Amino acid sequence: MLYTLFSPSEGKHTGGSIDKSSSIFLEHTPRREILQQYQSIIDSQDTEMIKALFGLKKASDLVPYLSNYISSEKLPAIERYDGVAYDYLDYPSLTHEAQAYLKEQTIIFSNLYGPLKGGDKITNYKVKQGNDIGNVTPDKFYNKRFSYQLDLFFHDHEILDLRAGYYDKFYKPNKAFTTLKFLKGGKTVSHWAKAYRGIVLRALAQHQVNSIDAFMKLELEHLQVKEIREIKNKREIIYDIID
Repeated sequence: MLYTLFSPSEGKHTGGSIDKSSSIFLEHTPRREILQQYQSIIDSQDTEMIKALFGLKKASDLVPYLSNYISSEKLPAIERYDGVAYDYLDYPSLTHEAQAYLKEQTIIFSNLYGPLKGGDKITNYKVKQGNDIGNVTPDKFYNKRFSYQLDLFFHDHEILDLRAGYYDKFYKPNKAFTTLKFLKGGKTVSHWAKAYRGIVLRALAQHQVNSIDAFMKLELEHLQVKEIREIKNKREIIYDIID
């Protein structure tokens, strides 16, 4: 089976359903420690501390994120996030089969929750990328506590890593994996990299891709393979974006 590693987004969709009993990927690991730190900051009602954690300037902007992470409304992670990559993924327009693929075979690396399956239900939280949560540094916390479990989980599966570089800090695969790089006019792109990560993930779901070989056979609109590099256990496929 092919699993795709994916980034979260600063933007979130609101809403969801109350589900206190919903399970979560690798829930046996000590995720609760960082969640409790997060909740204690919210419960402190210290507006300045909360604004710093969220990366927001106005007190009024804090309101959507001040609920309890256990009892608040939850959405599957693949539906919760709202940003460039998720706009191009366009999850609501996909078939039921494609949506089910994304919920099972996408692993999203959250700044609060760490690694999540796309179908894991999460609250409408806010943590600015790079911020500590109380006395916990999320990337170090999850790298130390989850890497071994992730290596075990991926042992018999293939990995396509579509994350932004920042999320390498959370987990670096200990086995062969594949990444993508997008060039426009010979230069690495930023905004369009996010868009094409969403486009690629959408294509994977639409075609129910379950191996790197099958992925390599996909024809991706406006993308042409320029070069493939092998560096230790990483294969990097470099694409030219063509008009």
